[in-house]
Amino acid sequence: MTNKPLQNYRVQKWITVLSLVLFVVKITAYYLTSSLAILSDALESIVNIIAGFIGLYSLYVAAKPRDKDHPYGHGKAEFISSAAEGSLVIAAGIMIIYETVLNLLDQTKVKQLDHGIWLITVTAVINYLAGAYCIKIGKKNKSLALESSGRHLQTDTYSTIGVLAGITLIYFTEMFWLDQVIAITMSLWIMYNGYTILRRSLAGIMDEADMELLNQFIAELERNKKSTWIDLHNLRVIKYGELLHIDCHLTLPWYLNLHEAHREIDDLSDLIKNRFGDAIELFVHTDGCLEFSCAICTKTDCAERMHPFETRLHWTMDNIVSNKKHRILHST
Repeated sequence: MTNKPLQNYRVQKWITVLSLVLFVVKITAYYLTSSLAILSDALESIVNIIAGFIGLYSLYVAAKPRDKDHPYGHGKAEFISSAAEGSLVIAAGIMIIYETVLNLLDQTKVKQLDHGIWLITVTAVINYLAGAYCIKIGKKNKSLALESSGRHLQTDTYSTIGVLAGITLIYFTEMFWLDQVIAITMSLWIMYNGYTILRRSLAGIMDEADMELLNQFIAELERNKKSTWIDLHNLRVIKYGELLHIDCHLTLPWYLNLHEAHREIDDLSDLIKNRFGDAIELFVHTDGCLEFSCAICTKTDCAERMHPFETRLHWTMDNIVSNKKHRILHST
């Protein structure tokens, strides 16, 4: 591993250990208080533990070289692991509802809420700070896995704050029935999170287009488009874990020689990697411009121009993913 992947792996390792420790603290708070709301928060922390191990695995796999059996790398394993994570999250939500129903039958009362409040507060603060650190290192090293771990930790903090507010209200009002209400609400929230994790993993397995990523990618190209890049179309982005495979068709002036065309592709590749990180494979098919390309060509020093410039073609989601080689034919 190089320095950055090694640092990412170490940070993720400590985050995983921290998630285990905080889970133990929350379970301790549950046994002290018998609060189902605290139990729901503790079971949600299982997600952090699973996500931590998945993050470790994905960072480990990202550092492995491709082999004959996996020419595109091993990133798809991350989506399969995420599917397992989503299933376990949904199971945790069902467990909370089951425990809540049992509690309704025997009416176990909460106790020692003051101890529980302090313990849960500590976990919320530590989770948020750890998440902020993960995001900082992830952005610095351009690691999407670390950034995702950090945002997951901070999301867990917000749900913990909700539980904390609820048990604090119970402590001062002694409305103990609120404990069941909070627990059921949390279980529904947890199951929804499990569904979204499953949805993302299946989308990755099926190579569903990441529309947010595509929009960011297209916006970056539009802002930094060179005059020699006459047109870009048939753009596709596929994620293999942290590795992005991007292919497209780029229209260049027909008279460029092989070396000049290759430099244009290098400039395009550098632009993308400077914005989105090094974990990118770019495959570009070059097309030579034709007579009708003059209408959208912004190159002012072209000695081969056959027609005057008419309009600048703005690259957007609506036209850059088109598989038509020369869209100008369909717009004039």
